[in-house]
Amino acid sequence: MRIMLVTDAWDPQVNGVVRTMKRVIAECEAMGHEWDVVSPNGFKTIPLPTYSEIRLAFGAKEIIEERFLEFEPDAIHIATEGPLGWAARAVCLKHKFPYTTSYHTRFPEYIAARFWFLPTWVGYMYVREFHKYSGRVMVATNSMREELESKGFKNLAPWSRGVDTDLFHPSKRRDDRGPMKGMKGPIWLNVGRVAVEKNISAFLDTQIEGTKVVVGDGPQLEALKEKHPDVHFLGVKQGDELAACFANADVFVFPSLTDTFGLVILEAMAAGTPVAGFTVPGPRDLIPGSHAGAIDDDLAKACMEALKCSREASRKYAETYSWQACAEQFINNLEPLPVPERRRFWKRLARLRHALRLRRRKPLPSDAVEPPRTDTTPAEAD
Repeated sequence: MRIMLVTDAWDPQVNGVVRTMKRVIAECEAMGHEWDVVSPNGFKTIPLPTYSEIRLAFGAKEIIEERFLEFEPDAIHIATEGPLGWAARAVCLKHKFPYTTSYHTRFPEYIAARFWFLPTWVGYMYVREFHKYSGRVMVATNSMREELESKGFKNLAPWSRGVDTDLFHPSKRRDDRGPMKGMKGPIWLNVGRVAVEKNISAFLDTQIEGTKVVVGDGPQLEALKEKHPDVHFLGVKQGDELAACFANADVFVFPSLTDTFGLVILEAMAAGTPVAGFTVPGPRDLIPGSHAGAIDDDLAKACMEALKCSREASRKYAETYSWQACAEQFINNLEPLPVPERRRFWKRLARLRHALRLRRRKPLPSDAVEPPRTDTTPAEAD
């Protein structure tokens, strides 16, 4: 299939949405599918208030429509509820073209954490309207699906995640603890955006013996460094360096209350590191019964229980998640037009595409003489 992806989150951002979609694209391309990715890159953008690393692209509807008409996709997936997502939604509704969406972040809670004056019900009204006409709203976990159903969301479909079990591997653990060399154990690790919605303060305020390590960057970094001078902030790590951080920790602590899945949970487990978290969607779906971590409303208690878990069991559990299965589930969730309808659809829009091309041409001055046509073949000219 020819698939158009529209996402407000893309490089150089480093987050679960970007990592998930890039890996799904790679897996789908290996299956023979073709992609056109519409991201903020190439558009004029403004920084998101309180989080300048995220760039928002406004006024993109016309360009998205042109790319839609040029690419002639078989299916469209809108990954985020930002300006590009809304623009793509408008294009699909205008042309009555089916599309799917995904729910990656607990957006209302995310907004409430940043803007205290906006209650969560306002956020849910916003995202419910955004996903209202989606053929399928892809959701990562059962508990998140049940929560959204209770809030009036329709057409929810499961879409799990995968993990790179070659990159994130127990073999990267070193006797001297590699990047954590010299740190007093046990070593408690958190990886992700250093931002208020990730609830990292709950982890750093937890009273547990040992050393706390934070990997990542974000708007809250400097404030947390100043407040917690005993914590090791290692900055952004990627590839083998990131995998080494996961493997050399004793427990990965996931305090987020806004994630719908938590890809880093699987990455930690794949490296053999058990996980501690709160009893919320994501950890609640992945950890209980896995023997690879613990959840509790008391984060300190969850940490101590996770410390007792087997590193071998953590690795074994992570091996049950594959990116290929994730990509196949994504493809099955798409809403492409049946082939006969698709042909009629693009034939009907051929005239509109031609009109858009004409609109981009500059009109001739009123007193100018139109040049003779030159689109004849040599045979016709003779």
